[in-house]
Amino acid sequence: MKTAFITGVSGQDGAYLAALLLGKGYKVVGLTRTYTSGKLSGLKYLGIEDDVILEECDLLDFSSILKLLKKFQPDEVYNLSAQSSVGVSFEQPIGTISYNILSVLNILESIRLVNPTTRFYQASSSEIYGKAESLPITLDSPMQPVSPYAISKASAYWITTNYRESYSLYSVNGVLFNHESYLRSGNFFVKKVIHTALDIKSQKAKELKVGNLDIKRDFGYAPKYVEAMFLSLQQEEPSDYIICSGQSVSLREVVYHVFDRLEISRDKIVEDPSLFRPNEISDLYGSNANSIAKLNWFYDKNFFEILDVLIDEEINNG
Repeated sequence: MKTAFITGVSGQDGAYLAALLLGKGYKVVGLTRTYTSGKLSGLKYLGIEDDVILEECDLLDFSSILKLLKKFQPDEVYNLSAQSSVGVSFEQPIGTISYNILSVLNILESIRLVNPTTRFYQASSSEIYGKAESLPITLDSPMQPVSPYAISKASAYWITTNYRESYSLYSVNGVLFNHESYLRSGNFFVKKVIHTALDIKSQKAKELKVGNLDIKRDFGYAPKYVEAMFLSLQQEEPSDYIICSGQSVSLREVVYHVFDRLEISRDKIVEDPSLFRPNEISDLYGSNANSIAKLNWFYDKNFFEILDVLIDEEINNG
């Protein structure tokens, strides 16, 4: 039986990945800052809370990572833990950059010292490419991070690459574009829009305040994206991958679709300039050609269909 570590197991991606790995017969060890972190609601929702071995681990504490690697000797480590909000990173740049860089460095160095055959997956982000001069984004696109979060993720990307090239570790970057699900935390845009729209529908809120709705993003479905994560560690040689839908939609289209679906007047949508980010990217989408070709991964979901699924799931679980 193979053993896999998942950092950030209490989050959206961690829960779906844990379910996938358990289904493939893995022993799954979830690393979390505290046992009550996020209340592990994602694992509970998927009915796998009792199947995942939970271990408290501060990824900034090198010795605690070493201890757990020696204890479990994992075959694979999926690092999904990060301060992952772009908006929060502007408010907390030091904490964001420190955690998102040092945590990756600590894990990779621990793997190098304990068992260099352990395979490592780093959850990277499309934000590292910033204001791209040409689209779609590919692995050859220049990185131009424009937020503290993006800077930290770009650094983590190159640390992962360096350990692959300098120490021959099986270390992989999966560059994920936006991906949503019912398990997405409430501070992310799509979840916030759906929650607020339902509150307006039930007269618990009067309006939805949003920032710049004219920006466009590449949105996908989280349960499908974790399949690509898993596949990236099953290849003969390590490489990096773009994980995306291959097309972008505007935030305005997203909000309008949710409001129209719930039969709410668009007059309830209020654009607030104070919510605009200091350094915004107008459009960003990627090419998933390398993931499809190398991983035999297939993605054909329309994001507006996904929105309908998410709305229904919120209603059914309300």
